[in-house]
Amino acid sequence: MAKNNKGGEMSFMDHLEELRWLLIRSTIAILIGGCIAFAFSNFIFEEIIFAPKSGEFITYRFFCDIANKYDFDKSFCIKELPFEIQSRRMDGQFSTDIWTSITAGFILAFPVILWQFWKFISPALYDNEKKNALVFIFSTSVLFFLGVIFGHYLITPLSLNFLGNYKISSAVKNDIDLDSYLSLIKTNAIACGLVFEMPIIIYFLSKLGLVTAKFLRDYRRYAYVILLIIAAVVTPPDVVSQLIVTFPLVILYELSILISAKMNKVPRTVNEADA
Repeated sequence: MAKNNKGGEMSFMDHLEELRWLLIRSTIAILIGGCIAFAFSNFIFEEIIFAPKSGEFITYRFFCDIANKYDFDKSFCIKELPFEIQSRRMDGQFSTDIWTSITAGFILAFPVILWQFWKFISPALYDNEKKNALVFIFSTSVLFFLGVIFGHYLITPLSLNFLGNYKISSAVKNDIDLDSYLSLIKTNAIACGLVFEMPIIIYFLSKLGLVTAKFLRDYRRYAYVILLIIAAVVTPPDVVSQLIVTFPLVILYELSILISAKMNKVPRTVNEADA
């Protein structure tokens, strides 16, 4: 049972009060991050969000150079994607600016949110586990930010290039709604950020005894199939793009197996003795 600052056991209402303050402090951190993002909204939109629409985006140039060097598919050698982005509501651009800033604020405030979460669960941890707070926050934040970068600089351009050039008929013109475009950008970034937390999730599941390294190894082939399916869904229908997306996911899965194996070797009585 967790204890409060006075050394007594925390009641259910005490836990609810701690949870309430966790949510309040996390919300404040997101709003502060959102204000910072709003101040730099022009840079965020021009250099980050709308950058993948240009043929000069770093990902397109990278794949184009590879295609030219090894005589692969040159579909990434483009000047600009063949669609326009439009806003069809009077408040469309203003509300987009606000909500995009809040999303950016969440990304910026992610380490603070993790710190608040750690403070919430720390009363239930052993003393030797509490010492790992900085390691937990640093590693989890790094994985999240790597996932966001992976989503924006790899998944997003692959998706935009495929979907933007996909046509069912020449009679249909692509005028993409602003909300639809931003939804793709945000979903790819946040979803990949959370997917990259796989090793951390496996760490806690292994600690609770819900997952073992043997289980992950036994079902490795099925996991790889799922990863390939995910890569096939979010990338154009060519083998090179799918392999490029699958490779980091496979690394994360193998890292999760190593973490689970290490946790399975730690006897539970060790932590109890340190309490």
